Amino acid sequence: MKYETVMGLEVHVELATKSKLFCACSTEFGSDINENVCPVCAGMPGTSLMVNKKAVELAIAAGLLTNSEISPRITFDKKNYFYPDLPSGYQLTQLYSPICKNGWVEIETDAGKKKINLVQIHLEEDAGKLIHDDWTDTTLIDFNRAAVPLIEIVTRPDFRSAEEVVAFLEKLRSLLSFADVSDCKMQEGSMRCDLNLSVREKGTEKLGTRTEIKNMNSLKAIAAAIAYESQRHIDALETGDEVLIQETRRWDDSIGATFSMRDKEDATDYRVFPNPDIMPVFIDDEWIDAVGSNLPETAQDKFIRLTQGLGLPEYDSEIITRSKNLSNIFDETLKHFNNPKEVANWIIVELLSIAKGDNKGEDDVRIDCRKFAKLIELVDGRTINRNVGKKILSLILEEGIDPVEYAEKNKLGMINDTSLITSTIQEVLSENPKALEEYRGGSKKVHGFFVGQIMRKLGGKANPQIVNKLLVEALKEI
Repeated sequence: MKYETVMGLEVHVELATKSKLFCACSTEFGSDINENVCPVCAGMPGTSLMVNKKAVELAIAAGLLTNSEISPRITFDKKNYFYPDLPSGYQLTQLYSPICKNGWVEIETDAGKKKINLVQIHLEEDAGKLIHDDWTDTTLIDFNRAAVPLIEIVTRPDFRSAEEVVAFLEKLRSLLSFADVSDCKMQEGSMRCDLNLSVREKGTEKLGTRTEIKNMNSLKAIAAAIAYESQRHIDALETGDEVLIQETRRWDDSIGATFSMRDKEDATDYRVFPNPDIMPVFIDDEWIDAVGSNLPETAQDKFIRLTQGLGLPEYDSEIITRSKNLSNIFDETLKHFNNPKEVANWIIVELLSIAKGDNKGEDDVRIDCRKFAKLIELVDGRTINRNVGKKILSLILEEGIDPVEYAEKNKLGMINDTSLITSTIQEVLSENPKALEEYRGGSKKVHGFFVGQIMRKLGGKANPQIVNKLLVEALKEI
């Protein structure tokens, strides 16, 4: 407790535009290598650049969501450094006139609420992607990502714990994804984080030697890197280690450690100067108001609507509003079957269970909401039972079947015939004398065994409420 960790973030967020920042090439993720490249984004001399209006609007939206000041006039600058995935030898960015300044985002952790202040948000082009081939000991370059528009969100050194960093990134991801500024998929690189970290004795004002950890793309890795790097700094301070220098490091998730990449550059190393080939962009209040009026419902607003307006429990609402994709599925399904609690239950319990089994995240779930609503209605109306409904849900996801047609074709309607269920119960009890003795001996768990056997005999189609009721009556008479 003698030391405190001081951190600031540089968060890179790729914007949800269909084309790149200065040309018409596609930004689609997963395209064939070097498919989306033209002379402009390949950095060829003599090409003409035009600023993507949609990218500017999405950056304005990000500024509004983070309580930032929107600059009335923005320009682009050349940041010079030579790296293989930067085809022109420089990066087009904003140093002198960034689009947003002096914003803040409120986070909440176990320690309470805290305001994280932003230095600025600026527009810039992304670099390409290096592909290291260990088999041939070569490095290949995919320029599809080169010049994809992104914003860099630069915070002040306001973080003191990994919990605060994770809370900020989760809040930022929620704000930007719900507003369709970005999909914020860290696993695809559309949201990445550079972490600037130093350690100092508590009570002192002077910052310690800073290291930067580059391109972190998972919350788990970020938390682990903070723990490792903080301890590395503390060990150096305790031993008087002179090796602690300002540098850029990378995180190796496989062994849980950081490694030096290079000495940290200063601003002068980049030789930034204004780009005379791109005219200034002027942003008036009318444009800002137009962007603001078109912003969708935020996750926080939706949480209030679900809990106060629709009466959902806070637990259900928290799960649904932590993912824009789940939120959309909920809203769309509700249009076709107006029972908020049942729709929420099927999303949280059944849909996410299948997704987890398929190793899919919440943002990757895809389903026809009209068919999903039909299925929920079949179960809610007791046309089919829930177990049958679960199987049909899997078929909707895998094959896109229509649940009503499938249930009718395969005669999956729920069995409510009490005489048939009663006779089946008697069969199961007579066929399992040992389990019956266990029940007589006070074992209640065999009740579930009997239910399973009854349902199996009836093809899983029996009404479970009737089965349980009649089984309890039958066991009382034994």
